[in-house]
Amino acid sequence: MYNHGIKRKGFEAMKFYLLVIQAFYLLSLIPWFIIWGLSFMVFDNGISAWGISIMIIVSLYPVAVVICSILSWLFRGKFKSITIFFISAIPLLWVITFGAILIGY
Repeated sequence: MYNHGIKRKGFEAMKFYLLVIQAFYLLSLIPWFIIWGLSFMVFDNGISAWGISIMIIVSLYPVAVVICSILSWLFRGKFKSITIFFISAIPLLWVITFGAILIGY
């Protein structure tokens, strides 16, 4: 009863965070589509386990975005905010890895 206002502010902050992060994910699908198309060049020298694994990893990004977005909205009222943060941040692994590859080259 006394914590209703505090809890409500936390839910509003999490709602705002989810909207922002998912807008970022939506915008990141545009360059992902280009990268996905270019990823088929790994098969230029023939089909290999390395090429197949690269294609699977690149192709799973939108799947991770959709699944983590749905789970974060479904679990928003059931789990702590930090848990929802980590669930919604899983697709950032792809973004951070791609950024590290770009910086490394």
